[in-house]
Amino acid sequence: MSADSALLELRLVGDIAGSFRVARYQRGYRWGTLEVERLLNDIWESKGEPYSLQPVVVKRDSESTWELIDGQQRLTTLFLIFAFMQREGLQNAGTPYSIKYDTRSGSEDYLQKLDADRANSNIDYFHLHRAYGCIRAWFDAQGPRRQYVANKFYGYLFESVRVIWYEAPKDQDSTTLFTRLNVGKIPLTDAELLKALLLSSSRSEVGRTDRSHEIAAQWDSIERDLQHPDIWAFVADEASAENPTRINLLLDTIAGGPSGRARPRFHTFDVLRQVMEHGGPGDVWNRVVELHATVVGWYENRDNYHKIGYLVAVGERFSDIVALADSKTKSDFGAILDSRISNTLDLTPSEVASLGYESDIHKDKCARVLLLMNVETVRRQIDSSERYPFRIHRSGAWSLEHIHAQNAELLTKAEQWKEWLRLHREALLDLPSIEKDSRDNLLRRIEDAGDQIDRQRWLRKFGQFIEWKSWGVSRS
Repeated sequence: MSADSALLELRLVGDIAGSFRVARYQRGYRWGTLEVERLLNDIWESKGEPYSLQPVVVKRDSESTWELIDGQQRLTTLFLIFAFMQREGLQNAGTPYSIKYDTRSGSEDYLQKLDADRANSNIDYFHLHRAYGCIRAWFDAQGPRRQYVANKFYGYLFESVRVIWYEAPKDQDSTTLFTRLNVGKIPLTDAELLKALLLSSSRSEVGRTDRSHEIAAQWDSIERDLQHPDIWAFVADEASAENPTRINLLLDTIAGGPSGRARPRFHTFDVLRQVMEHGGPGDVWNRVVELHATVVGWYENRDNYHKIGYLVAVGERFSDIVALADSKTKSDFGAILDSRISNTLDLTPSEVASLGYESDIHKDKCARVLLLMNVETVRRQIDSSERYPFRIHRSGAWSLEHIHAQNAELLTKAEQWKEWLRLHREALLDLPSIEKDSRDNLLRRIEDAGDQIDRQRWLRKFGQFIEWKSWGVSRS
């Protein structure tokens, strides 16, 4: 999404005004009892603390009218809550906004009247009336505290409950954006929301320089750097690896907090928004720029590239590595990385030599040892610009199964056997740090096989190569 001209802010529900138009590409109101009760409970349980609802995505039609691209279900339910409180005499004011429909003009009228007699005449009316009944039941369940609860609830809507208000660029195709957000189930990301907020907050005001164009250009430059497959592969931990918006890795790291499923939706946006509220957009953006420079610096340093890439490949979180580097000299940071790598194995030389592929207990450590051996073989090549390709490792192309002796059984044809030997011969030639006599000896054995190879000769060669790998590991 092009967000350079997008606007984003947190808007109190009570401050939402104007007329919202639901375009013909959208279906009607479909929330059931579960969704309506959840919204009511979430607002009530916020207890007056700042609470953000999911984004409402709009595009301006005119000064006071909006095309409602995403958020129809939430805004309609909030409309029904306002309408109920006014109808029941719990509050004097009604809903501060209106909703109309391009293809269902009768629904706008029904929203105003909510006539029970017409509830079953139209699927939209049915869902609207059922939601209204759910709202009534929720307030009635408060018993003698009904008026008190209504007063507090109404106050929350004007004082602490906000929507993430996202105004899409005027040139953004509404149907495409709606399809992405609803049909494709791809929500707005923390990065998109934060970018819009940064740019909105950085535009010129009295006494302040407009930095929005500068930040937009820097943002795109950082994203391009992180799209480089080798840069991304050495820093992207498991939680971030598949994220298409890669600057999210930097934003998540700066925001901190839990990872994986334990991380609340929009946690990064909420945390960094609060930082911006206290210190301005520059506080957040400068930290993003600094962290990006750190990543590029690590990439350009071959030692850091290989050590950090190994740690991330075996499951270390990028944010933890960033924390390790905080306020450390280069030499201290290098020593810390070495110690961290050692801890990922926790093996003595004799224990390394005794590892076996067949043992499930050893499988993980075998994989780590072999990965480290390959990474170190490349890293220790003095005056070389070669880098271990973590992008290939991440793809799953290399694993224990590719060298496990059981997989010799999967190669059943002479052409497959010869190709396997050819590839491993080239690999040996590319490892100048391996002891020359040992390498030359194995190369001769491969060449002796020639074109005349049968199953027994192939299995012997396969076993010899596996023995060499094991020997190489124990000597590393």
